[in-house]
Amino acid sequence: MTDEDEAAFDEFVAARSTSLLRTAVLVCGASAHDAEDLVQGALEKVYRHWPRIRRDNPEAYARKVVVNAAINKARRRRVLQEITFARPPETVAGSPDVDLRDSLIGELRRLPPRMRAVLVLRYWEDQSESATAALLGCSLGTVKSQAARGLAKMRESVKEGVFR
Repeated sequence: MTDEDEAAFDEFVAARSTSLLRTAVLVCGASAHDAEDLVQGALEKVYRHWPRIRRDNPEAYARKVVVNAAINKARRRRVLQEITFARPPETVAGSPDVDLRDSLIGELRRLPPRMRAVLVLRYWEDQSESATAALLGCSLGTVKSQAARGLAKMRESVKEGVFR
């Protein structure tokens, strides 16, 4: 790797690591430490392939690695357990209803890993359906159905007053 590549990678890490960490926390529903491990692993892969991906879209590549690692980790853990956040994701200053946000994040954590990943990428990261499908390596129909089912589950929790 050239000095120019090294400098570009350092700039990328400085600019995008917080965003990747936020995505990791939301997608894996785990503690900040687990999310940091996912991001560290993703950045290692990005670094190994940096000369090749640098000019394309390194953030999309890194986000895909984080999401896939979170899904794989959840698959390996046969029984998902509810894990509390060490620190909730950053919010915009002056957020009117922090309790509602915390409740929504709690409901998001209860969803299956792929469904959670679809909702985080589509609505939190503001990715299009096609970009989400590309990041997850699935069809556009899968993204649409997982998003619809996930939102329906969350709406049902609101109707039943199950928000915790």
